[in-house]
Amino acid sequence: MSNRQGCFQSTGSFAHALRGVMGMSAIVIAALSAGCSVSNFDISAAPPAAAKVTSAKANPVEATAEQGSTSVALGVPSQTEPGAAARTPVKIGLILPLSGPGQAAVVAESMKQAAELALADLHASHVQLVVRDDKGTPEGATTAVGEVMSEGAELILGPLFARSVTVVSASARAKNIPVIAFSNDRQVAGPATHLLSFLAGPEVTRVVNFAAQKGKRRYVALIPDDAYGKLVDPSFKEAVARAGGTVVTSLSYSTETGGRLAAVLAIVKNLHDEIVTIEGQGNPIDAIFIPGGEDTVQLLGPLLKQADIDTKRIQVIGTGALDTPNVGRDDAFVGAWFAAPDPRGFKDFSDRFARTYKHAPPRISSLAYDATSLAAALATGPDGARFIPSALTRASGFSGVDGLFRLMSDGITDRALAVMEVQKFSAVVIDPPATTFDQVQQTPGPTSQLAPLSPPSQRGAVSRIN
Repeated sequence: MSNRQGCFQSTGSFAHALRGVMGMSAIVIAALSAGCSVSNFDISAAPPAAAKVTSAKANPVEATAEQGSTSVALGVPSQTEPGAAARTPVKIGLILPLSGPGQAAVVAESMKQAAELALADLHASHVQLVVRDDKGTPEGATTAVGEVMSEGAELILGPLFARSVTVVSASARAKNIPVIAFSNDRQVAGPATHLLSFLAGPEVTRVVNFAAQKGKRRYVALIPDDAYGKLVDPSFKEAVARAGGTVVTSLSYSTETGGRLAAVLAIVKNLHDEIVTIEGQGNPIDAIFIPGGEDTVQLLGPLLKQADIDTKRIQVIGTGALDTPNVGRDDAFVGAWFAAPDPRGFKDFSDRFARTYKHAPPRISSLAYDATSLAAALATGPDGARFIPSALTRASGFSGVDGLFRLMSDGITDRALAVMEVQKFSAVVIDPPATTFDQVQQTPGPTSQLAPLSPPSQRGAVSRIN
């Protein structure tokens, strides 16, 4: 979840992962990141009721599961035909760690509120949300999924933690009920378990492709020696190879410094010396890949300066974890490029959420909004065909708070991402996201991890993990 990603294998890593990935501070609710895409929303809604089982009152969304050439625009209500008969609401399960430990419960409550806001915005009287608490544990997830299925849920949204997703998926699969979960551990994805979360692989590919288009061919890297680094490192090398570039050298460093930075500084100085040697042979270095979020910036920014690595001359590229309000405070990262959803969509959603609930939403809450909007759009379909694979994985996708996305048959979400540039007080879009997946496919190399050259790795805890 950092600016997006991970596998929150343990609830203990939750707050740290949110800081690193979603660009949120320790008080998750108080810190906002403007990191998502343009949406089609222009809705003012009264606060929906905060009940365990919530049913919005109004007009259904008229959307279709047919495979069209354009994406379904989520968050757009339409009028019911005059005199149309009332219909039995379609039940959608929502499983979250509402009484989970620490900040997990705070984030889960905001995700529930985001889901309720989606129903209110959509006037989705045709949908009934069945909310259950999994307590952030597999045991709680077992109880929760049993309850939502017994209530008649046709689709399950959530859970948040990977271990809970595994439990819920197994139970739901036995009943042929699809799941749209919020974990960032792609190992729990599958044909009937879709992860709506943000993954690092597509972000790395997008920014490397952009850098290649700008003439960057020779790369060096500073990779954290942890689970997150082990995930992004192969994704980076594959993306560079596919874009026709070369990774000249890649050094790893420990994130467990205990306040002693000498060892990390020595590694950064080694990188500087390698750059000098390589460039002395007439081979200039074009870019340096530094994955990670605000913690990475605070750690490496000063060390890059001490080691005399000129980030104004050598372009810094990173992951969506850089999508944090404070990243530009370190001059070493001003001008860095990273891929993320266009931030305007989340800002629009955040403003409406804050007006409704009187507090700012955590960055990840947009996933619950988009998942609920998607469910409401497909719920207008005929009984038995609402949430079939062809409806969920429509090739043209959906357009929501976080921009254009589509659920793939392997359970991973493909997204159209913008390229952002870090500035002193914010990050700005320098290359907008594609508006259709036909445009996405025209970029050099794949835009996601849908068909990686190597087996997928487990997401680590430095940047987003859940």
